[in-house]
Amino acid sequence: MKSFADMNNDNYYLIIPASGVGKRMKSGIPKQYLHLNNGLTIIDQCLKTLLEVDKISGFVIALSEKDTLFKSSTYFNHTKKLATVQGGKERLHSVLNALNSLEEVANPNDWVLVHDSVRPCVKKTDIEMLITEVSHHQTGGILAMGVVDTIKQVAIDGKVSTIDRSKLYKAQTPQMFRFGILKDALETAVKLDKNITDESEAIENLGYSIKIVIGSSSNIKITQENDIELANHYLQ
Repeated sequence: MKSFADMNNDNYYLIIPASGVGKRMKSGIPKQYLHLNNGLTIIDQCLKTLLEVDKISGFVIALSEKDTLFKSSTYFNHTKKLATVQGGKERLHSVLNALNSLEEVANPNDWVLVHDSVRPCVKKTDIEMLITEVSHHQTGGILAMGVVDTIKQVAIDGKVSTIDRSKLYKAQTPQMFRFGILKDALETAVKLDKNITDESEAIENLGYSIKIVIGSSSNIKITQENDIELANHYLQ
């Protein structure tokens, strides 16, 4: 394994899992292909910001086997596009397929940033801050926001209690982990048939600690129609 002194020589790769259909949006097309007021699709806005980060040397995108829309993307023939791969049944399968496609070029200590295809408002400065603060970490880290609302928990019997929010964070993306550790974590999750919701959960399940980097509240995930209006506001 490389020493920390050598880690500045590591490569940074981007993975976009984009095979979802966005059922909650009730749109005729997957929500990542809906257009924003600036004329870009949601996924193209994501790629625009992320590919402006100089350290990211290439990206892989995981698409549904029925996807016919990404070929019209501004970034379909981008010089940093390394591959498109078939998306899997769940997010972890899509990301793992993308990781497998990187195996010939990525070293175990290289970095992989995984970003939701429907978080178009991520800030370049936040991505650069994530890279700066996590690049010397043994495992990796994520952008996240502290919970500011009062959180209630309802037990099976209906009893309501208040959760201490001081230690709670809302996970965002990008999530950035070392290639070898992330691949191992996702392969283990698949083998154990674990239903994980993001990459950091798979990492945590192997007993690794991760770093939290505070992101921006504007880094929203578009799930419903009114989220697009909010995204357009943030992108003005």
